[in-house]
Amino acid sequence: MLDDTNPILTTSRPPAGLVNAPEPVDSFSLVLTIVAAADERKGADIVVLDVVEVSYLADYFVIVTGFSSAQLRAIARSITERVEATWQRLPRNVEGQAEGGWILQDYGDVVTHLFLPQQRAFYDIESFWGHAKRVPLPNVDLASPQPASLS
Repeated sequence: MLDDTNPILTTSRPPAGLVNAPEPVDSFSLVLTIVAAADERKGADIVVLDVVEVSYLADYFVIVTGFSSAQLRAIARSITERVEATWQRLPRNVEGQAEGGWILQDYGDVVTHLFLPQQRAFYDIESFWGHAKRVPLPNVDLASPQPASLS
């Protein structure tokens, strides 16, 4: 029996506080935003893995190389700012910013892995997740991915 006083159990209205929530972002649009932000900060060897069929952790992994700890932090900051401005989302969790050799940003359906070259070679995520599909990045203007129309 549906309890009309419990907003989680009713289907007739959204939960309180979510009435003006932004529409959900499709995962690949989020990937394009992340890739554009990483590219803007000169992230190298950007690889996108579609892990939806091989992992419950996320839909996509975005893997990027930076060549200094400062560049990794700049890439991470650029991604955070671009995703927040475009999709009104912040990462659920960020790891590794203090260490500087690997920064992980968890957006739920998309996880970014920002590496220095040595750490990227050591962890070799592409091989570990070798059974995941490598996503070719389309020839689109990555500088300005736009959110879907809210109308």
